[in-house]
Amino acid sequence: MISKEAYIVIDIGTGNVRVAVTDVTGEILGIDRENIIYHKDINYPEALYFDTQQLWEQVSHLTKNALSQAGDVLIKALTATSQREGIVLLDKNGNSQIGLPNIDHRGREWEDMIRDKSHVYQLTGRYPTSLFSAMKIVGIRERRKDIWEDFSTFLSISDWIEYMLSGVVHYEHSQASETLLYDVEGKSWSTDLCGVFNINPSVLPPLTDSGTILGTITNEQAVNLRVSADAQIIVGGGDTQLAIMSTCPETNDVVIVSGTTTPIIKLTSQYVTDEKERTWTGRHTNENSFMFEANAGVTGLNYQRLKEIFYPNESYDVIEQELTEVNSFQCIASLGSLLADEKAPLTKGGFIFDAPVSHQLTRASFVWATLWDIACSICENYKTLNSVSAHEQDYIWACGGGVQSHTLRQFIAALLNKRVIIRNSYRQSSVVGGVLICNKALGKAQPPAVILEVVEPAERAHYKLLYNEWKRTRSSFKEILS
Repeated sequence: MISKEAYIVIDIGTGNVRVAVTDVTGEILGIDRENIIYHKDINYPEALYFDTQQLWEQVSHLTKNALSQAGDVLIKALTATSQREGIVLLDKNGNSQIGLPNIDHRGREWEDMIRDKSHVYQLTGRYPTSLFSAMKIVGIRERRKDIWEDFSTFLSISDWIEYMLSGVVHYEHSQASETLLYDVEGKSWSTDLCGVFNINPSVLPPLTDSGTILGTITNEQAVNLRVSADAQIIVGGGDTQLAIMSTCPETNDVVIVSGTTTPIIKLTSQYVTDEKERTWTGRHTNENSFMFEANAGVTGLNYQRLKEIFYPNESYDVIEQELTEVNSFQCIASLGSLLADEKAPLTKGGFIFDAPVSHQLTRASFVWATLWDIACSICENYKTLNSVSAHEQDYIWACGGGVQSHTLRQFIAALLNKRVIIRNSYRQSSVVGGVLICNKALGKAQPPAVILEVVEPAERAHYKLLYNEWKRTRSSFKEILS
């Protein structure tokens, strides 16, 4: 009996690490996940890190678990995708020193070292803050001499996974877009930007293209993971980029990726920046494509945590059924989502409802308000993108676990007055993107792109009133809590 050809896709998100085994069509044969364990770094006010050895051990045993589910397979290739802005530092012997996630802000104290932030924006396509990798490195240099003295180079988390598998140091272009050390339009590292942060260009790894063969798995890892010694390691990319790939969009399409955060992306063939410096522009995994982006922030995480409070033992199907029974507006929410037009994020939020508490207020009312907050935030950020680079298509693509909510899809379609289209791969979009990456590298045919659902923009007169009410509520929170 011939073993089925398969891939391993390793996905390091903000909240969890996930490993999937798939066949070449994208069918998931085995999958397992765990939460990533973060630790506070007491040397800074806002610093988190992960133990690289601990994370690698998680990757190893999750891979073995997924393989045990998959049955008799022959692993032809492995690839990785990960949260953007997160990095791993390596020492002079190539050993992993420390992992810094996207939610680490150890560089915030030194943001003022960037004297001409507009110049940095023009080169990098993003307003420079402690979110990005260069500022994390600055934070290490300024206060962690124990690490800095032996520091040699750094990798994105997905590139680090591929380094652990292949032994090849590299940095993929879409991930390099997130460092503040990369000229996005020029598609190269920038000595000019290195000078801004006083970082020696010698620490920058060679750049690689997504969907290319990096090398063969090392003998050590082939034995560790129990896969073929001939398995190829394929260069992956940022998790948002791979998720977008799963929708198979065209240039000038808009894609909403509803995960822990919710990026709203327009794919462009040219480098686009915003004169008000509200948006991001980065490299896509395609050779000459750009992602023009606004981000609604931690929307999906809000939904997940509220589910744990109100529906700890119920499925999302139960939530959707109860949402259909919310036949009158009961409360409005503002939960800290990001708007490109606002200079500062909301760090406090909550729900507003009539007092005394109505007997019609239910747990579903709070979830309804949460989804409405997400949809309104998406709408506001979409408007910003559209004001800079017009989107003329009558549809948008959506993917990610957040859009499993049909209610959310309806809200988005109505507010944007666009059809919302999802593929059958929307739930595991970054994994499917990894499959497409591997197929490209190995010269295999891509699976057909199947549309699962199209949500038409229904006309609901009361939505306009509720949208205005949401805007007033958000403004009230800003005034009260600022």
